Amino acid sequence: MRKQKRQKFSEIKAGLDDAESLIRKMDLEARSLQPNVKAVLLAKLREYKSDLNNLKSEHKRLASTNSNQAARDDLLESGMADAMSVSANQRGRLMMSTERLNESSDRIKESRRTMRETEELGVSILQDLHQQRQSLLHANDMVFLLLKVPYRHHLLTGKFEGKDEKEINEERRKKEQVKEIKMLF
Repeated sequence: MRKQKRQKFSEIKAGLDDAESLIRKMDLEARSLQPNVKAVLLAKLREYKSDLNNLKSEHKRLASTNSNQAARDDLLESGMADAMSVSANQRGRLMMSTERLNESSDRIKESRRTMRETEELGVSILQDLHQQRQSLLHANDMVFLLLKVPYRHHLLTGKFEGKDEKEINEERRKKEQVKEIKMLF
């Protein structure tokens, strides 16, 4: 019986340590996000830390009570019925603590899922912005190239004196392209 209790306490301690490690990792991840998302996640993490600290305190108290109870049981063999009722009470509290720990773990998992989704959305937005930037740079380059044509004065004024028909048509085409590009902006 005592061996099983010690084993359960060890399992709970390991679970609490795992939860603390996960919270630390989540804290690091949350701090690397944008301020508006970071604030919400850090507030949640403070709640999780508080819950975890409460569970640790409860576990420590139960472990201390358990060791005191074991010493008392050794001294008072005749009080076996009382020891059983105390053990049942402790088991109930331990089960409540385990349930709280499981709920905290579920909240941590949900927070991690939310952080992954937020990160994926951020990456998608950055990719879209990059594509838009590339399009704008390309359009700017095209405008610059069109305006750098040797007879740009003729393109802008529409005066095509002294040129053959092929040059005139080419300049008109370029002028129309410039107008289309300007309309985009």
